[in-house]
Amino acid sequence: MDTRQIEYILQIAEENNITHAAAKLFITQSALNQQLIKLENELGTPLFHRSRTNWHLTEAGMIYVENAKKILELKRETYQRIHDLSDGRHGSLSLGFTAGRGINMFTKAYAVFHQRFPNIAVHPTEDIVQNLQKRLAQGELDVAFLTLMDKDRTEDVYENIFEEELFLIIPRCHPLGSPVIPPGQKYATIDIRELRHDPFVLMDKSSTMRSLIDRIFAEAQIVPQILFETGNNLTIISMIRANLCCGILPYYYVRDLNPEEMTRFHLSSRPTWHFTASYKKGGYLSRPARSFIQVMKEQWGGYEMVN
Repeated sequence: MDTRQIEYILQIAEENNITHAAAKLFITQSALNQQLIKLENELGTPLFHRSRTNWHLTEAGMIYVENAKKILELKRETYQRIHDLSDGRHGSLSLGFTAGRGINMFTKAYAVFHQRFPNIAVHPTEDIVQNLQKRLAQGELDVAFLTLMDKDRTEDVYENIFEEELFLIIPRCHPLGSPVIPPGQKYATIDIRELRHDPFVLMDKSSTMRSLIDRIFAEAQIVPQILFETGNNLTIISMIRANLCCGILPYYYVRDLNPEEMTRFHLSSRPTWHFTASYKKGGYLSRPARSFIQVMKEQWGGYEMVN
């Protein structure tokens, strides 16, 4: 089923620029433009309003793009169903992960998955949660592995893999950096209001974790002093290690921190969120996709993320 022309038009629509689209498609701008003109002549109407720097869809173009995405999704499902008849020995799998630990978790799971399905071409990608959810809805991903709260869930299907606690981290040299840990506990507990005058480095507002962090501060009725915002948890760790600030991190990043450099606390409210496997509701989930979810559960489902 040759859908290259459809893919060409969708790439132009995504880039809003035929030059950029041609580069992404690894074809010449002239060849791409010829394909577009051929289709517009067939349809009898232009699909794009053209300018040097910005191409945007006409009304006809919007109709074409909307249905073109459905055609590609139908093609994808058709191929998956046929490949499943051969016990999943052939085909491809598109997976989404959040940046940072996501690709590390994929690497561990992929080694096991590849032994079971050595001929499946796996295409992992990284992005923020909202973008991965959009790509699921558009049929571009088979499964996305996301960390979020219940309020962040869309109408897609979500299978929980583990629950994870968020911890407060401060430099060891901080006046509160040498707490008395209760017997039988790994970490002391702190009321975040004790740090209301301290600077924080936080995940930026595009992250799902930030909404949970904002709720933590709101419930404590304090406005944090934000030194810096970032999209990378490792940046937070580096700045705490440099004695510049405090931070809030998922347990995955907390468990291996050097206690001689940083002190880890439970927060009084013990905030948690969920690491999930998500896929489109009502969509077809191939045998390899189901298997990859199972492998992730085997690798990470029993992992202790709440202490």
